[in-house]
Amino acid sequence: MRSHLLNDTTAEQYRRSVTAGVERVAGKLATTERPFTGVTVDALAPAIDAIDLDQPLHDTAAVLDELEDVYLRDAIYFHHPRYLAHLNCPVVIPAVLGEAVLSAVNSSLDTWDQSAGGTLIERKLIDWTTERIGLGPAADGVFTSGGTQSNLQALLLAREEAKTDTLAELRIFASEVSHFSVKKSAKLLGLGQDSVVSIPVDHDKRLQTVALARELERCKEDGLVPMAVVATAGTTDFGSIDPLPEIAELCEQFGTWMHVDAAYGCGLLASLKHRDRLNGIERADSVTVDYHKSFFQPVSSSAVLVRDAATLRHATYHAEYLNPRRMVEERIPNQVDKSLQTTRRFDALKLWMTLRTMGADGIGQLFDEVCELAQEGWQLLAADPRFDVVVRPSLSTLVFRYIPASVTDPAEIDRANLYARKALFASGDAIVAGTKVGARHYLKFTLLNPETQASDIAAVLDLIAGHAEQYLGESLDRAS
Repeated sequence: MRSHLLNDTTAEQYRRSVTAGVERVAGKLATTERPFTGVTVDALAPAIDAIDLDQPLHDTAAVLDELEDVYLRDAIYFHHPRYLAHLNCPVVIPAVLGEAVLSAVNSSLDTWDQSAGGTLIERKLIDWTTERIGLGPAADGVFTSGGTQSNLQALLLAREEAKTDTLAELRIFASEVSHFSVKKSAKLLGLGQDSVVSIPVDHDKRLQTVALARELERCKEDGLVPMAVVATAGTTDFGSIDPLPEIAELCEQFGTWMHVDAAYGCGLLASLKHRDRLNGIERADSVTVDYHKSFFQPVSSSAVLVRDAATLRHATYHAEYLNPRRMVEERIPNQVDKSLQTTRRFDALKLWMTLRTMGADGIGQLFDEVCELAQEGWQLLAADPRFDVVVRPSLSTLVFRYIPASVTDPAEIDRANLYARKALFASGDAIVAGTKVGARHYLKFTLLNPETQASDIAAVLDLIAGHAEQYLGESLDRAS
């Protein structure tokens, strides 16, 4: 079995095996005509259940053939221009190359003696990002698994920086359309269910600063501690960007930690046209960025950044076998000193390869393209009497709802939209997401593929309308 270990004696086998895998995937990418085959759980599960993992195939080619049947054939392909659902981006080739390199070398980014150059590359990218944000010379950060972990770590730091030892007194303020990880983090941090105060949003789905000021004042009056305000730069549903300068003013006034969840909107850091939409982010105490959303990186590639590097001490734990305290005095850079994780992939290499190949302007151009596409999509929806669109996009998300001409019952319209989304997914012709606005069901386009065209959006809208009309026609037949 040693023949399967990657080392000097198996380098040629490694080359052949990886090449075969790359060719297989390249073939799928070149011939994929739909984002999904429409396979059902009931159809696919038996094939996977039938595989005996205790009986290996011993041959890479045979394993790839099997993988074709249980994964590659039915995978959901984000590169397809009619994948319009979640915050999943097509990935750039330099990053995929970086993924291949980091997986083979398998550095662990917890300590210097496991990563050496990898540690310095990650630190360089953190510095690059904090400079783009404008956090100042004392800023620092660390790569994470994603926005949820980044938000958790930021709120951990905010909790530790708060001026109380009584957790029940702490309050977190976030808009009613902020990411669910804010409430999840509060629970994980041992705060009460009432610790997250939901702030209403305006017509554009941006946090209302007047309401925030009122709640911060009430918090003080009640003898509670305003631990943090979470401003969102790119909400998951609407792509809305909270008024960051005004929020920064309130945080300064009330002595409150300001965290900006820019997991989605971080692509604006590289934008050639719309960087000003992030004005005010430079005043944050901490920032979440997800390169695997709007920097076109493979999952996972994320980071949490802080204005004051000293606050990262709240995530530090020294173990004699890993990162003893003496290493700090010896100025040995151990990234585990900043991270909630110990063993950690060298995900930073993907962004490094991307920047060194394409440059930040190349990334920004791609993100600007999808933002402009969303404006075209909004115009299509706004002019189409079959649909109601919620808000003009700040980034690249469109939330809308099919509205039939002859049906007025909101519940029936809900069911028609739910059916249309499900039927579209089953067909494999396109994939869209869904959400709720108030009590009503809506559909959602998340546009992160520069290859998607306005004609794709128009075609998918026609498909949605067709499925919804089919459902309503069948519903009318059943009722009669």
